[in-house]
Amino acid sequence: MLTAPQVSRELILRTPLKQPIVERRHVAPALHPRLANILDRLATVAPTNIGFPTAVDIDYRPLAPFLRYMINNVGGPEGDTTYPAHVKDLERDVLDWFAALFQAPPGWTGYLTSGGTEGTLHGLLNARDGCPEAIVYASTASHYSVKKACDLLGLPLVKIASDAHGRMDCERLRHELSRRGHQPAIVVATIGTTMTEAVDIVPDIRAAIEAARVQRSWIHADAALSGLPRALSGRHDFDLAGGCADSLSISGHKWWGAPIPCGAALIRRPPRRRGRRIDYIGCCDSTISGSRAGLAAVMLWHAITRHDVAGHRRRVERARDVASYALRKLTDIRWECWRNPDALTIMLKPLPDVLRDRWRLPIAGGWSHLICMPGVERQAVDALTSELSTSNESLLRMRGFVD
Repeated sequence: MLTAPQVSRELILRTPLKQPIVERRHVAPALHPRLANILDRLATVAPTNIGFPTAVDIDYRPLAPFLRYMINNVGGPEGDTTYPAHVKDLERDVLDWFAALFQAPPGWTGYLTSGGTEGTLHGLLNARDGCPEAIVYASTASHYSVKKACDLLGLPLVKIASDAHGRMDCERLRHELSRRGHQPAIVVATIGTTMTEAVDIVPDIRAAIEAARVQRSWIHADAALSGLPRALSGRHDFDLAGGCADSLSISGHKWWGAPIPCGAALIRRPPRRRGRRIDYIGCCDSTISGSRAGLAAVMLWHAITRHDVAGHRRRVERARDVASYALRKLTDIRWECWRNPDALTIMLKPLPDVLRDRWRLPIAGGWSHLICMPGVERQAVDALTSELSTSNESLLRMRGFVD
């Protein structure tokens, strides 16, 4: 296990050689009134912000001293750069941790991205190199970034129907693959859909590819939402082990609650598109963005080292316990709801208009949802269901159903 960093309480200003080092306490300037108002707004919405997946149980405030520096992990993570203010050593540690969790075989490659969208784009870029002239298949419940990536890469996309809970119909996938005469296929498996947290079954996708006699294929696991909690729970039917996914992407600002969007992309084999050495930065670059947020590597390293693996498993268990509690509370007040197996997401009928400004829960297809990410406590569920119960009773009274 990595050891936690020692964060200094004072900022040290370096002076020329042969002169004493002067220690000075940093005094933060007053916040601009507009920024102060925005900070107040963020604090106000935080207690009811349970409609979008962001963990809130990791404290990143000890990392404030790093905000003094522009940390750029430019180029690939394999080699250091001539730009001195980088933290590629931390990035490599984080990637090693992810590779072990997702059972990446020897020879894997990867880097820290700006989020799940860049991770999917990177996976599909390598898939296109490995399977020229391929068609991409993704479920109708897949993330909107899949189409964006296909448009950017010039890849044709076929949408496969999903069931009522959001999972890809693999029999339909087999049919669509067979219709195209064994043409190379790239399949995006969604490990936790945006709305219902449904999980596509990668072994069934692989079986559909084999049944359709497709000779060249690539499976990308878009595991931005549910990849980390599933892997921490011992579920490895979607990762980079033999016979599963060829590439995988995850989000860092969801499960870890990092204050800036970030993520990771992993590929189980050395890429055909190898990065070329760039003299200016002194290393190779096979990334999409080139300049990359070193602060993201600091934050993810900080988040991972808060607990050992058992501790992170307990985070999963506590979050699922709160999700079970939310399902019971909504059922108790007779508000229509349901949940996919092991999901942190609870589907429910949309809230009454009077509550929607306070509880910003997304709505799609006639359903809404709340997500019990790590750090979301039962008190938030109690507050929502109490207000919902009161509002529902008032509505029934207005309509003459309650005396």
